Order: sequence, then C-alpha cells, then structure tokens
Amino acid sequence: MQISKLNHIDIINTAKDILFGVAVGDALGVPVEFKSRQTISTNPITDMIGYGTYHLPAGTWSDDSSLTFCLAEALTHEFNLNTIGQNFVKWTHENYWTPHGNVFDIGIATRQAISKLARGERPELAGGFDVSSNGNGSLMRISPLLFYLLDKSINERYEITKQVSSITHGHIRSVIACFYYLEFARQLFERKDKFEIYKNLQLEITDHLTSLSINQTEIALFDRLLNSDIHNLDEDQIHSSGYVLHTIEASIWCLLTTDNYKDAVLKAVNLGEDTDTTGAVTGGLAGILYGLENIPSKWITQIARKDDIENLAERLAKNIIIP
Repeated sequence: MQISKLNHIDIINTAKDILFGVAVGDALGVPVEFKSRQTISTNPITDMIGYGTYHLPAGTWSDDSSLTFCLAEALTHEFNLNTIGQNFVKWTHENYWTPHGNVFDIGIATRQAISKLARGERPELAGGFDVSSNGNGSLMRISPLLFYLLDKSINERYEITKQVSSITHGHIRSVIACFYYLEFARQLFERKDKFEIYKNLQLEITDHLTSLSINQTEIALFDRLLNSDIHNLDEDQIHSSGYVLHTIEASIWCLLTTDNYKDAVLKAVNLGEDTDTTGAVTGGLAGILYGLENIPSKWITQIARKDDIENLAERLAKNIIIP
C-alpha cells in the first residue's frame, strides 16, 4: 500500500495498531523492569502479569505510553511544539494520561527537561544536548509523530523529528534513533517487507545523514543497523539497557527475528533491564506490521484505560490530512 492510496479507515486502524502496540509491549515489561536477563530467564515472561517491580495490576503501562499518548493528544490539534511540551508538564504535575492517576516512573533526562519546560524554556531547547543525555526517553514516545509526517519530504521529516525529540533529548544520537525508527515505521505503513525496509534504510538513512554533514563518528555508532545484518546476531550480542542505541537495536532485532506481534514483544521484554521501554518500542513497530487484530485480545482487554486509548486513536486519525 502506498501512502498516496491511504484512506481514513487505514489511518484509524494504524493509529490503534501503534497506540495499543506500544501500550501492550510496555505493560508486559513493567512488572519486570530492572531485572537482569539472567534473572528473567529462570521464569520468562509468557503472558501479561501484574505487580512485580512497581506492585501494580496487570495491564499497567508506564511513562513510555503516557508520553506517547501525550504526544498523540497534542497531534489531535494543529502541530505545535509548545502543546506537546506542556502535555508532558501536565503529565508530570497533574497526572495527565497516567494509567491509574499517578506518575510512578520517569527518566532523569526527561524529568530535567520537563522542569525546564515548566519554567518556560522553549521546547526545542529543553532536552539535554550533551552526550550523556542519550537515554531512550524520546525514542519511546516518538511513534505517533508518524502521522504528522505522512505528507512531508525527508528533509521535513528529519527536521520535525529533531524538534520533537529535542523536547526531552536533543543530542544528535537520540535524534538519529528517532529518525530511523519513524522511517522504518513509515515503510511498514506502506506495507513493505520488513527485511526490504531494513536494506532500504541502510542506503536512505546513511545518504540523508551524510547530506546533512552530520559527524561521521555519530553515524558510525549505528553501524549494526546501517551496515550489517543485525538479525544474524545472537541474543547475547543484543543489549537492552536504557541507552537509546541499545533500545533501537534491540527493537529492530526483535522485529526481524520473530514473525508475529506476541513473539516480538515477549522477546523484547525477556531481554531484561529496561523491559518496559524495549517492549514499547518494539510493540509500536510490531503493531503496524501485524495489526491490532494480531495482538492477543486478552492482553488488550487487560490494558488500563483501553477505551480512552481507542478514543485517542480515533481523534488522532481525524486530524490527519491524507496525502
């Protein structure tokens, strides 16, 4: 399916695929967040469970989904960086778009950026620009931006992605990870084969980043995605910490080494450490690839605020201009 042939039903369905894809992957990982791969391997996650790390009921999603929904909510209106940033502030200070009325998890860099936003900092300058500010906090929430980028050129897509990432994470490494992720999502949306997309992006992403004169050292950090066959690596060569490069690599590896939504997100969560984010980021892509109908219905039923998420997806779709 080419983007030019999309209709409104396609947009609504894909919005649900993404939002529930993220939320389910996130909720699967919440109970075992911070546990090592070795620890989880003694009792692997095979289903949606509750309690664990935060002692919260099954189906509870974390900051990954909250900030994804905050971005999606902002995109139900005219695109505005201030609206996005202020939604993040509302989440932190007013429990906006939380699963049960309270914030229970927030990354250090994200917290610092939101504090700046609350004090009136311009959103595109709020995120950290130093090399230590490369957690996965912008990658985990970026997926809804796909819809706003549908009718944009690659130059516009990159620049807008950079702005939205920089609300919490402004370093070029985080920007590249978000850009790669959204370009992968875009081609999944066009119904291209996932391995074809992987090869396409090796040329397209590399060419575009080079055309922008981005530091070659930064581009080289993405070598396993842009120059290798990451799906041929063994699990012990895949990392799953909160570092943005680890998260983008792990999500693509999980997507390419499985053939359905359930296996992709369970594989992501069972990698250990930053389980909710690896699950959420993998789940966003797997949701597009396999569709809502292939996410186990029992898991969707368990998701906190299921009806609100469905309503958000419908409102998001209504605001999209179909190319």
